[in-house]
Amino acid sequence: MNVNVVFHIDESAKWELVLRNASHLIQMVDTPDSDIRIVANSEAVRELVPQSAGSALPMMQKLAEQGVHFAACNNSLNSFSIRPQELVPFAEVVPAGVLELALRQREGYAYLKP
Repeated sequence: MNVNVVFHIDESAKWELVLRNASHLIQMVDTPDSDIRIVANSEAVRELVPQSAGSALPMMQKLAEQGVHFAACNNSLNSFSIRPQELVPFAEVVPAGVLELALRQREGYAYLKP
């Protein structure tokens, strides 16, 4: 089975839950034919900086290796004075997290927000 899913995270405290949900989803779907994305905005972008990710970093790296795409909102990065080069190497910067979410939903992605 293949799915297109976008997870939305905007709270730092919910990273573990989002990563667990994505991990469980990957176990249930045909990953080469699926597109699973995690879009971080607001305070959640801070955990995409390796020094701030803490214990979530190994799970993020594993999911990225399994094909999960990570996106960081550029507006939020600017709000927290985070430069794109400070992010984990597998994170893509998108102009606006809310726009990215809207575009993916328009493309038919399932929107999940824990």
